[in-house]
Amino acid sequence: MITLNDVKEAKKNLENVANNTPITKAPILSETFRSEIYLKKDNLQLTGSFKLRGAFNRIAKLSVEKKEKGVVAASAGNHAQGLAFAAKYFDIEATIFMPEATPLTKVSGVKSYGANVVLVGENFDEAKEAAYKFAEENDCEFIHPFADDDVIAGQGTIALEILEEIKDLKQIIVPIGGGGLISGIAIAAKSINPDIKIIGVVASGAAAMKESYRSQMPIDSSSVRTIADGIAVRDVTPKLLDIIIDYVDDIVEVSDNEIANAILFLLEKHKLVVEGAGAVATAAIMHEKVEIEDSKVCAIVSGGNIDVTMLAQIIEKGLVKSNRKMNLIIKLIDKPGSLTRLTEIFKECSANIVQIDYDRDSIKLEFGEAQITIALETKGEEHQKLIREKLKQNGYRFKQI
Repeated sequence: MITLNDVKEAKKNLENVANNTPITKAPILSETFRSEIYLKKDNLQLTGSFKLRGAFNRIAKLSVEKKEKGVVAASAGNHAQGLAFAAKYFDIEATIFMPEATPLTKVSGVKSYGANVVLVGENFDEAKEAAYKFAEENDCEFIHPFADDDVIAGQGTIALEILEEIKDLKQIIVPIGGGGLISGIAIAAKSINPDIKIIGVVASGAAAMKESYRSQMPIDSSSVRTIADGIAVRDVTPKLLDIIIDYVDDIVEVSDNEIANAILFLLEKHKLVVEGAGAVATAAIMHEKVEIEDSKVCAIVSGGNIDVTMLAQIIEKGLVKSNRKMNLIIKLIDKPGSLTRLTEIFKECSANIVQIDYDRDSIKLEFGEAQITIALETKGEEHQKLIREKLKQNGYRFKQI
């Protein structure tokens, strides 16, 4: 059984290696929900994620003989980077198995620390099976990303840092994938203050731990699909479920749209680059999945290794959703001056054109027609309403997309 002393020992192992990451108040969330809401920013940790803590603690406790044989792991990205960093620190060989769809930024991060990377499988669990086989065939130590006592103890050091800085804390809200992070935090926090509430958050597309928690027995998902790839875990580990049942007060879930909203919110309002898994605790607060009014709460921002392509998509959709970007398909008469007259309307409305496509060849068009697909920068719902009214007044047929 993992104890508070194990977590304190892990903290000593991490001294002069892992950052004691910042904890700052979230003013907009605090005002909105009439509470003191803090963010624990482990996206600013070395390697961009909390995973360094557990991986480093695990390798630090290996015998000299096992270190010489090297280590192997399976990971969707963050555990891989933490383990690769630790392996480089101790000058041992590391081989990491990652799902084929792992974002390039995470694969590149692992390779930058000198680890060997093998891309295999559609998800973490398939990569894990390949890693198990490799470890057995090569007689090297498999370092599990969450179902390992030393890894769990390392993740629990986050709770020590939070409780040292925030007095009278009522709740800690924690992302859940496999359950190692919340297990470590819950054990440490509840050992210090049994009254503190620990709330877990899963992605709707990877909700096996929530379903298992409700049923009090392991229930694996048939598949996982979520933008929060760091917590896209299909199977539930019975040992971790037992810890979570004993120490965690509730588990809630958030959708991919809610996660995307939180990523954009943290980027715009807090200047934080956060991956999907790192944003779920904030998403749970924003979308009122947890009761926090008149409370003192800390949300774990667990990682920041988001793929740039995914971030671009989230920003783009967020701009459209918040009425700061407007996409239109407009029919024109295909003759000189038609496009000029259309753009004059946008000029009158002070709408900036950021992209335009002119199509006169589609078989869906009548002869003499052209179709314009245009993207505009806009200033909110009223501004978009004005643009639509102007287009109607001038006889344009259009569709907003």
